[in-house]
Amino acid sequence: MTDTEEIGPALYLIPTPIGNLEDISLRAMRILQSVDALACEDTRHTRKIFERHSLESPSIIFACHAHNEDRAVGRILSLLRDGKSVGLTSDAGAPGVSDPGQRAAAAVIEAGYEVISLPGPSAVITALTVSGIPAPAFSFLGFLPRRPGRQRKLFNAFADVPTAIVFFESPFRVGKILKIAHEVLGDRPAAVCIELTKKFEKIHRGQLADLTEQFFEQKIKGEVTIVIAPPQREESGGDEDDSPYEMP
Repeated sequence: MTDTEEIGPALYLIPTPIGNLEDISLRAMRILQSVDALACEDTRHTRKIFERHSLESPSIIFACHAHNEDRAVGRILSLLRDGKSVGLTSDAGAPGVSDPGQRAAAAVIEAGYEVISLPGPSAVITALTVSGIPAPAFSFLGFLPRRPGRQRKLFNAFADVPTAIVFFESPFRVGKILKIAHEVLGDRPAAVCIELTKKFEKIHRGQLADLTEQFFEQKIKGEVTIVIAPPQREESGGDEDDSPYEMP
């Protein structure tokens, strides 16, 4: 799509900044103020972007979050049937990635309408690149289950997978989840990324054992993304081109 192409009836998945409101593309700003309607995880949050960049908001703005997504999908489909274009935003990052949006996109595709996804900010990629952990491949786990038993089961499933592990976590459970990760995965390098791209961004790097001790009693605030290194592979003395991350 060029910047002069007319927007037609389609669902536009629009990534929004994960913290710093300057991290938004020219294309995203153009689409935000060009669509006929905009579905938002939180309309108040999205309006901050319009205010920060002096954008003109669509005349139709409505909520599409975890508790009303089925109803919101019906409204999106109705707008598309009327020939309208619809944008979809979550509070941060890409819609549908550990955020509302997947059901909407699937329903729109099933109904035969076009879904267009814009590239943009990602806490996953930002955390990986700033972690200092070599990760030619990674496994993204989203938000982990709340129960410790299920957390252990999930870590066990990835214990021998030769990729880095990335997941989101509540600031209130960081120490506990690091302890379980250490017990199941062993003492690997890791990074705890807090408030990425924001004023008080902080990256804590170290071994899981040390990070567990550091965060077990420490109270923190803000969004947290954790990166854990792949399992170490013993030197095989084989071909120098063999990658320690090669899938079996």
